[in-house]
Amino acid sequence: MRRTMEWAASAEHLGGFPRRMVFTAVGAFAKAVASLFNSSYVHNADTLIRLVRSRPPGVPLITVSNHMSTLDDPLMWGFKGFPTFDANLGRWVLAAEDICFRNAFYSYIFRLGKCIPITRGGGIYQEHMNEALQRLDDGAWLHTFPEGKVSQDDAPIRRLKWGTASLIVRASLTPIVLPIVHYGFQKVMPEKFMFDRRPPLPLCNKRIDIIVGEPIEFDLQKMRRMAISRTQNESFHLNGWPCTSPDGLDETAQRYLYATISEQIRASMERLRNFRKSILGS
Repeated sequence: MRRTMEWAASAEHLGGFPRRMVFTAVGAFAKAVASLFNSSYVHNADTLIRLVRSRPPGVPLITVSNHMSTLDDPLMWGFKGFPTFDANLGRWVLAAEDICFRNAFYSYIFRLGKCIPITRGGGIYQEHMNEALQRLDDGAWLHTFPEGKVSQDDAPIRRLKWGTASLIVRASLTPIVLPIVHYGFQKVMPEKFMFDRRPPLPLCNKRIDIIVGEPIEFDLQKMRRMAISRTQNESFHLNGWPCTSPDGLDETAQRYLYATISEQIRASMERLRNFRKSILGS
């Protein structure tokens, strides 16, 4: 209970004042680093801002991105024109429990910042994935890093973890899924700066590129039927996943469906990565 502090994540906690304070402080930090001390260039920012501000009522939004530094979130929301300080519009984000929830103080602050603790290696049906699902069912915005860990190499998008795909499938209303690829935060906060450690403060005078894609379309009914059809005669080592209702997908069909959705997201992110490289090349 001390580490998860779900009560602190409530918008009603102390009238919402602590949450607003955290978003103001963190937002100012993000704006300063991303827009003042460094140069941020954003492609298709209007699509992201429109979906954050004025998507249809009750429709959830999932943004997905690569993960190049420990400060990707919140810095990627610090570019000019983004409503960084609005706690009501601000994203929920899946955050590593072993990093962000190490003690009671961290847990409280990150909970105020709308972070949901995730245990790495805990599986896609761990307790707090249900909390993320509830946020989506409330029509909220959730950000995930589906690669699952930081990588500072300018390399193709890795195979994605299935947690994001499972949330897309299990949400009561299919979320809008928006891919984002960024480059430059690994220079702002390198993992090995001095003595194989991160710098004490973000570095300055770096270029940050943020490429926002277009929403990915998923025909989930068709994809569910295909998953059932393709896995009728397949067998794998099973982990005891629950049979999803009312779809009736057993674990084998779920694996096929989550892998298919994850690959579609990964391919979209990879196209954005290549697009960024073509822009810089030209």
